[in-house]
Amino acid sequence: MSALPKTDETQSAAYHYEVVRRAIEVIDANGPDLTLEELAGKMSMSPAHFQRVFSKWAGVSPKRYQQYLTLGHAKALLGAKFTTLGTADAVGLSGSSRLHDLFLRWEAMSPGDFALKGEGLTISWGWFDSPFGPALVMGTDRGICGIGFSAETGEAEAMRDLTSRWPKAQYVENADMLRPWVQSAFGAQPAEDTPLYLIGAPFQIKVWEALLAIPSGHITTYSEIAAHVGHPKAVRAVGTAVGRNPISWLVPCHRALRKSGGLGGYHWGLPVKRALLAYEAARDDIRQETATAGG
Repeated sequence: MSALPKTDETQSAAYHYEVVRRAIEVIDANGPDLTLEELAGKMSMSPAHFQRVFSKWAGVSPKRYQQYLTLGHAKALLGAKFTTLGTADAVGLSGSSRLHDLFLRWEAMSPGDFALKGEGLTISWGWFDSPFGPALVMGTDRGICGIGFSAETGEAEAMRDLTSRWPKAQYVENADMLRPWVQSAFGAQPAEDTPLYLIGAPFQIKVWEALLAIPSGHITTYSEIAAHVGHPKAVRAVGTAVGRNPISWLVPCHRALRKSGGLGGYHWGLPVKRALLAYEAARDDIRQETATAGG
């Protein structure tokens, strides 16, 4: 695997995510009120080691983080950080707070080119460590066109999934080409911008544009997205388009929930979706606390 720079196992982003993934399973099985000692013991780790690794990934203590990992957190987000896409631009929600303050530039493949299923397109790929486990990243000379997570699906399935979207493209392993964009995407050595190349059908592109308007730490619903793209009754079709988003994390399909507050599905596994939402919520709260203290 082509990894982002690291010095040892305990500093690996993928290793940190594995600890968090196991913590989700333990919390689900035993409830959210475990003490640090109990939670660390169930994961066969010392309390000090567990706290150090967990806090490095999450930015907050395991005890505080448990509230972000509970299933009820999604419903709490609906009440506290729901984003109405129609007004997001007017109130500045799609500005600097979006996507961890990354500066994104993106373009979409034309419908005619999309119909060719990638014919004539060269797509580079590579495996990288990420804060959410091993990530398969793909890109053209225009930008990142695919990010998939293999923690739940396995690497072979992640590769099959992404390559099947553009079956006539030529695939070339070239991690070196992708590495600067990946470092920017996951927050290490941020670049000036991160280019995205959206490859999809016209309706899918509209849905993915709507996802890009949701700021980090906030969520919206499938029905809100449907209304935003001009098809208020097409909630099911919107859900399908969200699920087919090939650029996980940067095009934040994990920020779309059911109107009831349920997580809905997630292409790379619900544990990954919950970790993505919790990771963002924790960091958003930290930013707000820092801003308040500084003010």
